[in-house]
Amino acid sequence: MHILIGLVGLVVFLALAFLPSRDLRLLRVKAPYIGLMLVVQFLLGLVMLKTSLGQSAVNGLADGFGKLLEYAGDGTAFVFGSLADPDAEGNVPFLLSVLMPIIFVSALIGILQYLRVLPLIVKYLGIVLSKVTGAGRLESFNAVSAAILGQSESFIAIKTLLPTLTPKRLYMLSASAMSTVSMSIVGAYMTMIEPRYVVAAIVLNLFGGFIVVWLLNPYELTPEEDVVVTPERKKRSFFEMLGEYILDGAKIAVTVAAMLIGFVALIALINGLVSGLTGGTSFQELLGYVFAPFAFLTGVPWDECVDAGQIMATKLVSNEFVAMLAFTDANPGGKVELGERATAIVQTFLVSFANFSSIGIIAGAVKSLSPPHGDQIARFGLKLVYGATLVSFISATIVGLIS
Repeated sequence: MHILIGLVGLVVFLALAFLPSRDLRLLRVKAPYIGLMLVVQFLLGLVMLKTSLGQSAVNGLADGFGKLLEYAGDGTAFVFGSLADPDAEGNVPFLLSVLMPIIFVSALIGILQYLRVLPLIVKYLGIVLSKVTGAGRLESFNAVSAAILGQSESFIAIKTLLPTLTPKRLYMLSASAMSTVSMSIVGAYMTMIEPRYVVAAIVLNLFGGFIVVWLLNPYELTPEEDVVVTPERKKRSFFEMLGEYILDGAKIAVTVAAMLIGFVALIALINGLVSGLTGGTSFQELLGYVFAPFAFLTGVPWDECVDAGQIMATKLVSNEFVAMLAFTDANPGGKVELGERATAIVQTFLVSFANFSSIGIIAGAVKSLSPPHGDQIARFGLKLVYGATLVSFISATIVGLIS
């Protein structure tokens, strides 16, 4: 039964993506690519989640990040002592166990950038991606770059082309950035939710972003417009680079910590106020009822839809870290327990930057490079969140069909 519901849900989410544009002419042009990408998503999902080879690869990746987190723990323990010791009495603070390792992973990304390993990966994955998606080389390059470097950093690599971009191309680039996540925080995700769903979501969202944009915001390119730029390289020493990436990692960790403090406290306040006004129903429970039908369409069993909807809605109104807390002992209301399929669906849904706060992050990053285009992103911000959220729903539905 859940397969039928998931298929209906997939059609609904695709239809919701198409409704704002209703461009039948371009739909006929893009339909073969959309169909191909859906097939690729299903095949990759099956390989990653249902085959021994895929599971071994995902487990190997998770073990690799686990080792990196252990090494990061050595650095954290040196500074914070017994506070960061997992064998000591009491739980290790979330800041030290989950967020501080971001600094070490960021440093490793900087080293791979310096050695020109990541640029080669971005370049050739972008070429392959463009053949499957039917998108321009710039759009494909940006999608891979955003998945590795993050939603803000990816725009720096294409800053010289920003003044030439039309609003539709700018939407495509922004939607790709919001639908993916940065490699620097993947390890942190893996400490909160199951690694296999983190990996699955990253891969599925990469294609899902193009599927939704071809429905929601279709356009065509001329050969003259289909250009890509080689990122500028600063002349700096290895240790200058390393120091910069370490500090960038620290900024990310502190920023996430600040957002968690603020959002968790605000949600607790709103829960208290709404509970007082409604006689015991919290704000998150109300959001859960609103999102329950969408959770049901992804394949979540109906008796778990309100709980699943709460977590999905929390991610949208705050961020993915706040929502992922639901699956940890650090959750203020206690760890949420869902069935296997519901867990797979919800955790896949959470792995992206699709939330309201990301509008400001992306618009601010682009505004610092090209003020008019930053203002343009702010104007279509709600449409951006709408599209990126549909990407998450589509990826979650595919995982639900496979589970």
